[in-house]
Amino acid sequence: MDARVERETPSNSKHKGRGEVNEVRKVIMVVLIMVMLGYIIIWIIMPTNLYKNNWKVKMSTTLKSTYFGTYGLSLLIFVFPVLFIAVLGSLYLHDGTKYVDYDKPRKEDKSRRWLGRWRRPLLVRGPLGIVSGIELSFLMMFIALIAWSLTTYLHVGYAKIKVHGGQRWLYKWEATIFRLGLTGNICLSLLFYPVTRGSSILPLLGLTSEGSIKYHIWLGHLTMTLFTAHGLSYIPLWYVAGEISQALNWTKTGVSNIAGELSLFFGLILWATTYPRIRRKCFELFYYTHHLYILFITFFFFHVGIGFAFYMLPGFYLFVLDRYLRFLQSSQSVRLLYARVLPSSSSSSSSSSLELNFAKNSGLSYNPNSMIFVNVPSISKLQWHPFTVTSSSNLEEDKLSVVIKVQGTWTRKLYDLVSSSSVDRLQVSVEGPYGPASKQLLRHDTLVLVSGGNGITPFISIIQELLFVSTNMKCQTPKIILISTFKNSIDLSMLNLIIPLSCSTSDLSNLDLQIKAYVTREKEPSEDYLKQPQTIWFKPNATDSPISRSLGKNNWLWLGAIIMSSFIGFLVFMGLLTRYYIYPIDHNTNDIFPQAARTIYYVLILCGCMVLVASGAFLWNKKRNAMETKQITNMEGITPQATPESRFYNADRELESLPHQSILESTEVHFGERPNLKKLLFECKESSVGVFASGPRGLRHEVAAICGAGLVENLHFESISFSW
Repeated sequence: MDARVERETPSNSKHKGRGEVNEVRKVIMVVLIMVMLGYIIIWIIMPTNLYKNNWKVKMSTTLKSTYFGTYGLSLLIFVFPVLFIAVLGSLYLHDGTKYVDYDKPRKEDKSRRWLGRWRRPLLVRGPLGIVSGIELSFLMMFIALIAWSLTTYLHVGYAKIKVHGGQRWLYKWEATIFRLGLTGNICLSLLFYPVTRGSSILPLLGLTSEGSIKYHIWLGHLTMTLFTAHGLSYIPLWYVAGEISQALNWTKTGVSNIAGELSLFFGLILWATTYPRIRRKCFELFYYTHHLYILFITFFFFHVGIGFAFYMLPGFYLFVLDRYLRFLQSSQSVRLLYARVLPSSSSSSSSSSLELNFAKNSGLSYNPNSMIFVNVPSISKLQWHPFTVTSSSNLEEDKLSVVIKVQGTWTRKLYDLVSSSSVDRLQVSVEGPYGPASKQLLRHDTLVLVSGGNGITPFISIIQELLFVSTNMKCQTPKIILISTFKNSIDLSMLNLIIPLSCSTSDLSNLDLQIKAYVTREKEPSEDYLKQPQTIWFKPNATDSPISRSLGKNNWLWLGAIIMSSFIGFLVFMGLLTRYYIYPIDHNTNDIFPQAARTIYYVLILCGCMVLVASGAFLWNKKRNAMETKQITNMEGITPQATPESRFYNADRELESLPHQSILESTEVHFGERPNLKKLLFECKESSVGVFASGPRGLRHEVAAICGAGLVENLHFESISFSW
């Protein structure tokens, strides 16, 4: 692991190397900020006459060539900057993984305190959910950009109308709805960034894909609102103008109305199933219809043409590349070592939980609060479900764990399958893990972890990571206060999972850990609440492999190389196709060669380059991962000594030490009441208190309201939501 290698390095060379890396990262960040600002400025001035009549004309004349046709300008100012940021961002993130700074002081200067105020929740209850000051500021700036673009587009468009008299209003109507589509393209250009799980852009902004889902939702609603207004408004316009036949128009070289209508049709179906009640109660319907984005984008390309599609192509390209890499990773079956079935109440099936433990490559490192997506083909070949990783990659180098609570049909089938004595092997595929790019655990004096029910799972990884830091790195760690709320006393068994089987409660002596548990529906504990989890071992299979990143240890470097190589390949083959096939036909007039054919050719070239480069990188790293996997050849070595027929295991050595029972016995448990969160939080007097909330929406909103009220200055809130 990187942390262990760094610890073995001499102190002076360690700090020297860290300083050099930090200097390089600062330079990269300055360049990234400059490019990003330039890209934003282009979007701001694009609706103006300055851009259309001056900049665009000059740059189009300069960049017009027989190799790129009239699309050189779009490639240069809309595609290249984003991919440049993605590539350079990959290098920045790779450099950030070289040194793990566990010695970073937790004292906050004025700038951090100022930033902390902006990170406080300003909106808690409402359609937007929990929104911090920074998020609200950027949201208002984005709305201002949309308003500016639409009003400027309309002002410029109305000025071009030369018709006077009674028909002028029809032209203004057409100009208005056309500009609604142009404005909607701004939203569409950003729509896919938040859902690119392996993105190298989101971490640059301090974001994760899971935490950015709400931005995707906001952008999706705004995109479909503008596109729906744009598309449906043409129908009455054509009717009034006596041109209803335009609804069936598919021009050879211009805008295709039929393609636009089909794109809107699929988009509306997708949009309708995102209604919260449908998404929660019919998740499979929501999940499957969401794949209509493929048809939505395909017909959008046919509708506007590839030239205009270049405006939104970068975000979609990075998403498709990430999706293909996820497909390659998920094509392998992973090695499921064992499961721990937690005790449950016979009267309530929803209290059933289990922990799955997978073998992982020792070189796979991830941060707390990471998550993986799990697929069990024997239950459903298409359904993927996200789960928070509960283990620490530093504390357990060869194992990755997740906790699954029965909350629906899929989880119930998995629970029954795992606990069934007839199954000795379970085929499982995973995607991930995905998580924050850096650790932010040592910057606070105290960590208050507030959870409700299954919301405790991300906090298990945090506690285990701090356990590693305090034990192995010999660093001072924050005081930890875990406040957990459960419905029934049997659910207290979730606390058993804080300490992995490889550790004991004596290791917790290095941590200042307080656990306060609240059981809301019972006045006294049940008989089985101290019962131990049941361990179920699975037989190894030669086709299974440990979990590893699809691009290996140097994941960010490989990702940057794939983005750069595939784009260069696209430019080369696009140039050859244009110069020797398309240009001899239309000579850059764009009114002879079919627009649909040009779009198909360019998209096939782009996807082909992406698939070839990504597949090559994946296969190369798969071989390297296989070599490392040989170090874990005898998987039975960690299997307990038991009869071959036995899959249920309660080892004597585990029962003798009773490490997990000690956790429950040392826990402060309150029955028949809820925690007074305001009182508990205000009792924390340290200068910097990090407050993490995970669980039901009401719990997160309550904690956010307390931290955002501004009654105390030392509370710093961070929500961990399950938006899937």
